[in-house]
Amino acid sequence: MPIFDALTPAEIATVKKAGTELPLPAGWSPISERTGADKAYIILEGEVSVRRGGEEIATLGPGDIMGEMAIVNHTLRSATVVATTRLKVVHLTPQAIDELSTTVPAFGEAIRAAAAERLGGNG
Repeated sequence: MPIFDALTPAEIATVKKAGTELPLPAGWSPISERTGADKAYIILEGEVSVRRGGEEIATLGPGDIMGEMAIVNHTLRSATVVATTRLKVVHLTPQAIDELSTTVPAFGEAIRAAAAERLGGNG
């Protein structure tokens, strides 16, 4: 479920303001498997391939978050993410995610739900 679906327009604006909007080129890998959890991204435009051991396990698009699972679960990255198109994303630090989870409770719930779903689905 896209992360913004659970938020009001005012909450979405708060989340976007807490991060940094960035363009990312196709072919770029913003997240690599077995690395530390130092950032997460919400996709505003474009699509990514999520790969584990080189094999695609999911695709994500606008409204989806990537990188949250390792932050929420305090683990290393479980997959590599590769941009299959040009992207426009909101970059969030772990600190921003922690603060947003407190100040925008619906965001915190959505992040935890997304992480739990991926952990349960092994994706």
